[in-house]
Order: sequence, then structure tokens, then C-alpha cells
Amino acid sequence: MIMQVISIISLWIIPVIIAIILIYSLWKRQPAYEYFVEGGKEGIKIAISIIPFLIGMLVAITIFRASGALDFVIQLIRPVLNALGVPAEIVPLAFIRPISGNAALGLMSDIISVHGPDSFIGRMASVIQGSTDTTFYVLTVYFGAVGIKKMGDALKVGLLADLVGISAAIIITTIMFS
Repeated sequence: MIMQVISIISLWIIPVIIAIILIYSLWKRQPAYEYFVEGGKEGIKIAISIIPFLIGMLVAITIFRASGALDFVIQLIRPVLNALGVPAEIVPLAFIRPISGNAALGLMSDIISVHGPDSFIGRMASVIQGSTDTTFYVLTVYFGAVGIKKMGDALKVGLLADLVGISAAIIITTIMFS
């Protein structure tokens, strides 16, 4: 019964929100369509303005992976990971997730295709994917869109949140599935 209610709500929530906005704009006598078009124009301007930031970030990710730096770091910390019981296969995901959601999704898909979705490593990768955010992407897009150049404190807090999310994902997955 509850699943049917959730299904109906998820099907109708967006049309209801749009209807409420349109009814409210009619009631306030505001030109909703014109505001919508203006928002679309602003969105395109913002998208074009952040392209250089996105290209720079993607180039940096590619260089980091292609240079072998990621593999070097993994080999360097493998003894510590083994002592903690953390699979080394999830380290690339933990490094890439704060940088790029698409790259992290690709890594997670690779992990799941090799180890399986119900494996310990597959579950841990899935929990890490859901417990962290793309900090560099968020800062690049949102701060770049509004022209903020100094993002040091936001970067520190975002990376700390990612570290906490990754740590919690590892701990909870280990408790729940090992």
C-alpha cells in the first residue's frame, strides 16, 4: 500500500508544483512564461561562462590518472589500507569522487562489473558514491557562475565533508557487510 502511495506521489509531484507556480503567478498577475524564458537565458549564459572551469578540471583529472600518479599513491598507501581492512580498489573512487561525478560513476561501474554488486567492494563503492559529493565540481560551477574567486574555506569544508563521508561509508559498510 505504501509503495503505491509513494509511486503516485512521485508521478504527480512535479506537475503539481508547476501547477501551483502557474496558479500563484496568475493570482499575483505576474508573467510566468516571460520569467521562465528569462531564467532559461540566464542558464545558458551561466553554462557558457563555466565551460573553461569544467575543461580545466577534466584535463586535470585526465592528467592525474594518465600520468600514473593515482596508481603511485595507491601503491604507497596499500600497506596502511591492508592493515585497516580497506580494499585498495576503492581508493581511486575515493580520490576521484570529490573531483568528478561522471568519472566516479565510471570507476564505480568498473568496480561493480569486476567484483559484482553484492560483493563487499561493490557495496562499499556504492555507499561511497552516495555518501560524498563532487566538491571541486560544485565549487567550480557555483562559485564560477557568480564570480567568486576566493573559495579556500569552502574547499576545506567540502573536502572535510568528503573525508567524513568516505570514512563513514567504509566504517558502516565494514560493520554491515563483513
